[in-house]
Amino acid sequence: MGGGGVELASSSLTANRRKKDSCNLCSAISFSLQNTPICAQLHHFRCQLSRSFCDTQDTTAATMSGFYIENKNVGNKAESEDWRIRGYNPLTPPDLLQHEIAQTVESKRTVLEGREEAVAIVNDTDEKKRLLVVIGPCSIHDPKAALEYCDMLLKEKEKHKDELLIVMRSYLEKPRTTVGWKGLINDPDIDNSFKINKGLRLSRQLFVDLTTKGMPLASEMLDTISPQFLADLLSVGAVGARTTESQLHRELASGLSFPVGFKNGTDGSLGVAVDAIGAVKHPHHFLSVTKPGVVAIVGTVGNEDCFVILRGGTKGTNYDAKSIAEAKAALEKAGLRQRLMVDCSHGNSLKNHKNQPKVAATLAEQIEKGEEGVMGVMIESNIGEGNQKVPKEGKEGLKYGVSITDACIGWEETVSVLDRLANAVKKRREVLSQKSA
Repeated sequence: MGGGGVELASSSLTANRRKKDSCNLCSAISFSLQNTPICAQLHHFRCQLSRSFCDTQDTTAATMSGFYIENKNVGNKAESEDWRIRGYNPLTPPDLLQHEIAQTVESKRTVLEGREEAVAIVNDTDEKKRLLVVIGPCSIHDPKAALEYCDMLLKEKEKHKDELLIVMRSYLEKPRTTVGWKGLINDPDIDNSFKINKGLRLSRQLFVDLTTKGMPLASEMLDTISPQFLADLLSVGAVGARTTESQLHRELASGLSFPVGFKNGTDGSLGVAVDAIGAVKHPHHFLSVTKPGVVAIVGTVGNEDCFVILRGGTKGTNYDAKSIAEAKAALEKAGLRQRLMVDCSHGNSLKNHKNQPKVAATLAEQIEKGEEGVMGVMIESNIGEGNQKVPKEGKEGLKYGVSITDACIGWEETVSVLDRLANAVKKRREVLSQKSA
């Protein structure tokens, strides 16, 4: 919004509040005025407000309007724009949050090593011919449970380090077919209060904690702004079935610093994912924000470390040997690497979490016979099996370690699935070694 945002805010404030409120807004606009005399003062305000800024926004959300900047024209059809907009809340600038919740040395090492290893697997240059396993909750709603799950998964990561590159599925935003809870970033209190600044703060702290423990992370890319807050903590990204065909998401992926998987369409069609892989290899331009939070035109160099994720669809599953062969042929025809990740959930599980181990077992059979096209799997797993609805009393009434979105397999079954996949990789190495002898 730049200076226009300040003008809009000032018009709705009384004179005796202007000075106080301009301070509350300064961190959202500071670097839009770079190279001006006021820049240094605004930078000072940013530091002072590092703790109080998002609390101000979240407290304001409970007031009558629910918005820090009210839209006086809401519902007024005589206006040519914004009459369906209720108001605005300032967003903490990405660099302010990254300054407050800084990446640790251990975290950065985990992220970079995870990226390097994932890229090697995607490009078929990993000397150990390992399998990339993105596994974890459908979505994270409880940071405490996520940290406990991480501790458990770290033991499996070490156990299978020569066969599997385990990356924790850490989804903080959820695309919805209709409506529903949109994730920890958007609604951290799970009560439709949408305290997004709080959600970003919780999410960044969680990601720093998880990666500091030594766990590389994977998450879904849903928009062009939230990655500015969190992308420095990710080793693998994904674009979902609903957005693979989106030009904006392809443009975003072309500038991300890690490998990105594109899922096939919700109907099971592979063409949109293959097209996406081809598109993101090239430079693009799109609208986003800078680290200081200024709206900007972003130019990218392209991302050659992308891959297709087979997730099934309304037309059926696509993890069997025939589907794998067809997908490889489509990639070859497009001049792309014949490397695939298979999602054991969603359409491939027929939306029944209990089918995930069956899907993984079928893939393991193909892998142990020497199938090199399957370079990764994605599995929805949690401490507890299944899922749950949010009760009337809110998150206080939730069962610990159980998903509130898609149902997941429980921990015991998770261990069994990982063991099965690791054994399959060992056998694949033996088969490939015999072929090359």
